[in-house]
Amino acid sequence: MQLYTRTSGSGLPVVLLHAFPLSSAMWLAQREGLARACRVITPDLRGFGGSRLGDDEPSIDLMADDVARMLDEEGVDRAVVGGLSMGGYVTMAFCRRHPDRVLGVILAGTKASPDAEPARDNRERIARAVLADGSDVLVKEVLPALIGTTTKQRRAMVFGRVKGLVQSAPPKAVAWAQRAMAARPDSFDTLAALKVPALVLVGDEDELAPPTDAQAMAGALPEGRLEVIAKAGHLVAVEQPEAFNAAVERFLSSELAGVSRSPG
Repeated sequence: MQLYTRTSGSGLPVVLLHAFPLSSAMWLAQREGLARACRVITPDLRGFGGSRLGDDEPSIDLMADDVARMLDEEGVDRAVVGGLSMGGYVTMAFCRRHPDRVLGVILAGTKASPDAEPARDNRERIARAVLADGSDVLVKEVLPALIGTTTKQRRAMVFGRVKGLVQSAPPKAVAWAQRAMAARPDSFDTLAALKVPALVLVGDEDELAPPTDAQAMAGALPEGRLEVIAKAGHLVAVEQPEAFNAAVERFLSSELAGVSRSPG
């Protein structure tokens, strides 16, 4: 599986993994704003954007292995790996499966706990609805929770951009990813075992992965720091890109100073 990837900047490699049901297009402001500080690598996870879905069974672990192969193709041995929402789940799986390739971790708008049974059932319902009827269920049920109240009230262009990305998500990839996320394990042990610096970011208006989830992850991390970003919902990097980028730059400069390039 070869992932379509957008890259900008140079120096310390920082991989950013996108949210469901978007693509690496969501990281535009990060590719532009962080390029002066690092090499920003933003792949489309399998089935989304320019990446094929393939015939494998749904699996977050498989998505993490895709990212490891992508790093091989990019000539990167070790990187800071981060993700938002579903991208955070893939990041934690990457830490579990490829710990020797991680220089640091960024977890945004995500949670380490697995889905409870009602949430798993809801994912399956949405997967079936998308396969049967297309993206209408995503626009009606998924989109509203992705964006915070402030963005809905004051940033119509941001909301419209996110809506367009949601509508363009391929139904088969949506269903596949929903089933992969439903089957993901508890990742608190993975966080507790991390031996690298980690940054946890959350919007104060996030209803899908609220600040309490972020606090729990930060508490489990041996070297974790938490930043709550004001006036942002679940898609904190899209809703408040300047604040998100500033938090990432502070993290890189304070925790990973002197690590300029991949050791490989």
